[in-house]
Amino acid sequence: MRLFLASWLVGLMAFAVAVAVLLSPRTLAHTAALAMPTPDHIVVAVMENRSFSQIIDGNDAPFIQDLAQRGALFTRSFGLVHPSQPNYFALFSGSTYGVTDDDDHTLDGTTLADVLKNRGKTFIGYLEEGSPRKHNPWQSFRSSRNMERRFDDFPRSFAELPTVSFVIPNEQNDMHDGSVERGDRWLDQNLGRYAEWSRHNNSLLILTFDEDDDRSHNRIPTLFVGDSVVPGRYDRRIDHYSVLRTMLALHSLPPLDQTVFAEPISGIWRK
Repeated sequence: MRLFLASWLVGLMAFAVAVAVLLSPRTLAHTAALAMPTPDHIVVAVMENRSFSQIIDGNDAPFIQDLAQRGALFTRSFGLVHPSQPNYFALFSGSTYGVTDDDDHTLDGTTLADVLKNRGKTFIGYLEEGSPRKHNPWQSFRSSRNMERRFDDFPRSFAELPTVSFVIPNEQNDMHDGSVERGDRWLDQNLGRYAEWSRHNNSLLILTFDEDDDRSHNRIPTLFVGDSVVPGRYDRRIDHYSVLRTMLALHSLPPLDQTVFAEPISGIWRK
């Protein structure tokens, strides 16, 4: 009887260890990645301070609305906090780091650029002239400060893009100071060709906003367009951590910081 109980306990412990391994964040990320595509290129464009209804239900953003028809539109996407800067930290590094302002900060956290580099992949942040530091998160991390280029250097041949890139317009063109119509026109002129190219070349465009106009419970537009995306409206609740966790999972990378509590976005990918 004792031998039976001992064997049973050993078996139970082995089962518990196996379950723990299977449910570990690293394993879950790897498992999720197995059912997800691996885009050759991901371009993330971040706009500013507009709510879902202002962009998707209004009349001033025809290009974005067209993208929403051709891609996956998330109808329950939310910024994390106000003001802008901590949302950018969350999207780039998986934490707001307790920051509640738009002041200059120097941080030591691990970033998306770091984990990509560790796997032999690449990251570049493309900045339009006049884009402020508070919208360029890599400038606040010691390990990532040399990861930026002028937007003028954005490749004309999209096959030359890095694995992941962020595109940050200046405040006149990201809708922060300029109008919705102006920002929509800027996206069309500067990323319209890439958006179409991505749909036929194993690549992905992610368009999101840092936060809303402080009038809609931080509900923002977020959409994915690309070769592997099934177009449609999706009502799953997501935020900046969800988007970062998804980018990591697409390249079989482990979660960063608070993204361990977020699930990669699924159900939108072609099989």
